[in-house]
Amino acid sequence: MLASTIPVHNIKLPSLQQIFSNTSNVEVTTTVNNTIPIRKPRRRKQTTTISSSFQHHLQHHSLLSFQSRPFSVRTVLAKVGGGGGGDVNPQQSPFTDIKEKGLSSSTLGDSYVGLFVRMLGLDNDPLDREQAIEALWKYSLSGKKCIDNIMQYSGCINLTINLLKSEASVACEAAAGLLRSISSINVYRDAVAESGAIEEIIGLLSRPSLTPEVKEQSICALWNLSADEKLRVKIANSDILPLLIKSLEDEDIKVKEVAGGVLANLALSFSNHKIMVEAGVISKLAKLLKTDSEGSKVIRKEARNALIELAKDEYYRILIIEEGLVPVPMIGTAAYKSFKPALYSWPSLPDGTEFERTSNSPSRYGANELLLGLNVDDKNVNIEEAKMNAVVGRARQQFLVRIGAIELEDERKPQSELLVDRQLTILPWVDGVARLVLILGLEDEVAIARAAQSIADASINEHMRLSFKEAGAIKHLVRLLDHNSDAVRLAATGALERLAISHGVCQIIEAEGVLYPLVNTMKCSDISESLMEKTLDILGRILDPSKEMKSKFYDGPVNGSKKGVDVASLNASIGLTRNVAEVPTSETNTSYREVLDSVFIGRLVNILKTSYPNFQRKAASILEFVTIIDPSMETIMSVDIESGLEVVFQQKILEDTDDDDVESWHPEKYALEIEEAGLAISAASRLLTKLLDSKQFSQTINSAHFTKLLRKILKSNVPLHYKDWVAACLVKLSCLSGPNVDFDNPINMEVTIYETIPRLIEQMKSSFSPEAQEAAAVELNRIISEGVVDSTRAIASKGGIFSLVKLIEEGSERAVEAGLAILYNLSMDSENHLAIIAAGAVPALRRIVLSQRPQWTRALRLLRNLPT
Repeated sequence: MLASTIPVHNIKLPSLQQIFSNTSNVEVTTTVNNTIPIRKPRRRKQTTTISSSFQHHLQHHSLLSFQSRPFSVRTVLAKVGGGGGGDVNPQQSPFTDIKEKGLSSSTLGDSYVGLFVRMLGLDNDPLDREQAIEALWKYSLSGKKCIDNIMQYSGCINLTINLLKSEASVACEAAAGLLRSISSINVYRDAVAESGAIEEIIGLLSRPSLTPEVKEQSICALWNLSADEKLRVKIANSDILPLLIKSLEDEDIKVKEVAGGVLANLALSFSNHKIMVEAGVISKLAKLLKTDSEGSKVIRKEARNALIELAKDEYYRILIIEEGLVPVPMIGTAAYKSFKPALYSWPSLPDGTEFERTSNSPSRYGANELLLGLNVDDKNVNIEEAKMNAVVGRARQQFLVRIGAIELEDERKPQSELLVDRQLTILPWVDGVARLVLILGLEDEVAIARAAQSIADASINEHMRLSFKEAGAIKHLVRLLDHNSDAVRLAATGALERLAISHGVCQIIEAEGVLYPLVNTMKCSDISESLMEKTLDILGRILDPSKEMKSKFYDGPVNGSKKGVDVASLNASIGLTRNVAEVPTSETNTSYREVLDSVFIGRLVNILKTSYPNFQRKAASILEFVTIIDPSMETIMSVDIESGLEVVFQQKILEDTDDDDVESWHPEKYALEIEEAGLAISAASRLLTKLLDSKQFSQTINSAHFTKLLRKILKSNVPLHYKDWVAACLVKLSCLSGPNVDFDNPINMEVTIYETIPRLIEQMKSSFSPEAQEAAAVELNRIISEGVVDSTRAIASKGGIFSLVKLIEEGSERAVEAGLAILYNLSMDSENHLAIIAAGAVPALRRIVLSQRPQWTRALRLLRNLPT
């Protein structure tokens, strides 16, 4: 997008009558290069008072230049300045004699430029300076050649900038207007900026009270200067941004327009985005774009241009969507020609819900559809607000398509085919959601893919996801999963992935029959990694082993609503409202027959053998769901599931990295990889634990080998909260092969040291519940009292001493008693003495003893064990 400026001239030199005509009380608006309206100064008619010194200069200059009789000073000023000189009859002007002598209009106008520039000098009367700058400003409006004549005189810009400090509004307006004219010419833009115009304009705009005319001309000058990329950074890094943002709320519509133009130009430089967003520009521009009462196309256009540039950044695009706007791809009016409205269809909501038929005859020309859109806001219509917005948006967009007016206002001429694919517009969410769904029903593959991608980008919160659901996007997206184009399938899958984050929308997606195309996609051998990841994510949300627990939360009231999701009315599949394990096998086989396909399960097992932990986690979760709906597990055991689990338990990050090397190489990368590995291992441990319920599987598995793998994981750096299922699986394996597989390192002891004790210490540290802290301390005391080997050393190494000291200071009586018992056992090892003292145990113990609390004798014994 090119930067916009405000030219104030035409290239052709005007005639004498055009230069010297009185233009007071006249406002002329033209358009240059299809960009910005050009406004001549809007000035009230006024009587000009000419000072005696100015009269002398004018008369002397006239005699020297033309060797003619002196004529009215008021007439000269009116004609040269183009206004402000009172009523003058051009037919009685003395310039008639000049024309007869053959002098051209340009010669006459140019002859006074030097005089007026000299009259800008600081040693002249303020009134003279004011009248001179006003005459020069209006002379500059006549074209580029006139501006060139002004710029022939060195120091003109500096003298003009100096007048910005004037207390007279007329002088400030004229000075800013002249700078606006000069800065509209590319070659003079640097000279204006280097003379300090930006700083002086900022100072002028910082004044507490300015007339709208002064504001407009000053900001217009900045608008022209901001067309230069070098100057944008200088403008954005100054104090002008708060002033421009404040001007967006000005009462004068023209001030708002020019302020929006400057911000649109500043947004063209990516380096300015951060400072603009931090200044709060997004919310102000969004408000202008959503408000139709202003009636100004210019301000909406500039606000949209600025937001489009900011939307190129992913994070800022989210902020724009949160303001109630949606980025929509520009696909061209020709693409909408394939839209075929249903002329004889019975009216329905965008999501497919039909109204009760009151007549058997169809509606000719789709009148019912039109009336539904026009009367949807009737108070007698019992319809939710979300559905109402969906109907209104659909009616608006289909109307624009039918009359051929869609995208006409926003259409811009791209400079290359590359820009065509990246063109966007910004619409309020009601219209933006409806238009994206409308594009999904077209035939243009590129347009469909871009719309689906935009839906994925816009689905950032529950409100937007429900809006797309109500607008009927899900049915289109599920249909597009079988499209011939790989790009369309990938974009549609990505959109469904983002929409499925919402539990209620995920139920609708499942009810639309999405399992069949998703399973078919996974069965393809040449599927791309990106498509596989998105497909696995959707399947993982639908085939969630813990969905029964989630339904208890999501099927209730949400955000104060009186009712939750009505699953029965959604005609959802079996298993959405009941525990999948309780559903009869015949019903589950009917509902999820696609999932039980041996080719599909074999594909999931092959994914377990890959080196991507993220894929492994999702595949293991889906396979766990299969074990629930197929208790016999015949299909899973028919494939080589053991080899897949073995690969998951042998993560590369656990084999290649020792504990001593963790700090030596990229700790952020290591933390991310170990987190992903922990997720995959936890999911595989859950799957293995479920598989062990099968007697046939437990008899064939190499339990000793898997026990060795899991014990190694238990001692690794895998995050603690992922070791719970590893410990549970180990315990179950030990029950199958005997209580002690390895007598030197019994499994129960390792589970206690590497999982139970760290978990209890973390519970004491992070829990805000006194009851939970008490329970953890009591459990730790029980473990130590049973004499588990190295349990005290494990407590000290995991930082439990500090938590125990804090507990005896703030915990309940039972917690204090358990904490003192643990610390006493720890004090039996002299290596722990320094840590106990450093944790502040001595003062806490003395307070317990002096206050003679019930535990004072135990505290006294602990004090005696510590060195004094």
